[in-house]
Amino acid sequence: MKRGERAIHGRGTGENPKCRFDEIEFVPDQDVLDEEAPLPRTRFFRDASRSILSWNDSPDLPYTVSVNPYRGCEHGCIYCYARPYHEYLGFSAGLDFESKIMVKEDAPELLRRELMKESWRPEPVNLSGVTDCYQPIERTLGLTRRCLEVLAEFRNPVEVCTKGAVVTRDLDLLAGLAAIGAARVALSITTLDAALAGILEPRAARPEKRIEAIAALAGAGVPVSVMAAPVIPGLNDHELPDLLAAARKAGARSAGYQVVRLPFGVADLFERWLEEHLPERRTKVLHRIRDMRGGRLTDARFGHRMRGEGVFANEIESLFLLARHKAGFREDGGIELSSAHFRRPGPAQGMLFPD
Repeated sequence: MKRGERAIHGRGTGENPKCRFDEIEFVPDQDVLDEEAPLPRTRFFRDASRSILSWNDSPDLPYTVSVNPYRGCEHGCIYCYARPYHEYLGFSAGLDFESKIMVKEDAPELLRRELMKESWRPEPVNLSGVTDCYQPIERTLGLTRRCLEVLAEFRNPVEVCTKGAVVTRDLDLLAGLAAIGAARVALSITTLDAALAGILEPRAARPEKRIEAIAALAGAGVPVSVMAAPVIPGLNDHELPDLLAAARKAGARSAGYQVVRLPFGVADLFERWLEEHLPERRTKVLHRIRDMRGGRLTDARFGHRMRGEGVFANEIESLFLLARHKAGFREDGGIELSSAHFRRPGPAQGMLFPD
């Protein structure tokens, strides 16, 4: 089989469909698309953005401002709703998204500049709103940690959502902020099935590592929640009881979920992923998604895009609520973040958590 017609080991997709904003498509000759061609390596590019805060007014999101140190994500989750954002950079939502990563090297400095402005009114900053701030390259570059250092210096509240176990590296900063009510973390877990995770989100931390991260965060006093996301009907929805129970046992305080959404070209990529990896489930999964999305594979309407509607959406919600109750989560188990300790450090002031 030819490259682009089959999966590539360690990648969510082997396809690189045309960017929807491009009128011209490059199609290489078939004789260079052979099985002996080298596997695509991840490449990193400098992002020269001069602003770092992203604002939203979506009623579906629990935050209004976020920081994304990276664009594109090497985790390679085939269902990722952020894939189409790469097309705004002239890249593909397919293999480009997970192999061409934009790096905001100046993110910590830009963040500090924003927090120093008199116009900044302290409120929780989300890391990250689009792509994962703890994807593999973070181990080397440490941009997320440096952003956390800035937030700690200002005592500005922060919330983190990640599939990366690297978050435990920053327990010192997160625990320090949590001690003043200014930090919380959500671990996003899609499945407890390691084999399924390996093809669904190939370079994200394995499920057991994310459960271990919950335990480490909880043990350090950091409020941590589990986000069952995305729930894919006919594929992983049956796992909700076991997933929530495992997270609760590890120390998660609260739980949430989101139903899969497949905007723009992600729908085609996901369909072909099912054909490649789980052809026997393809019809069932797609039928149930369409049933929840008014006959389509996505629904961008506020109030519907995260939950869906119809019989299968109601079944997932009922199963989640029952599983949450049985696992021992309190309905109000979340924690409100506090901006009460915010300060703009002067030249003589040091870090909140000195070495």
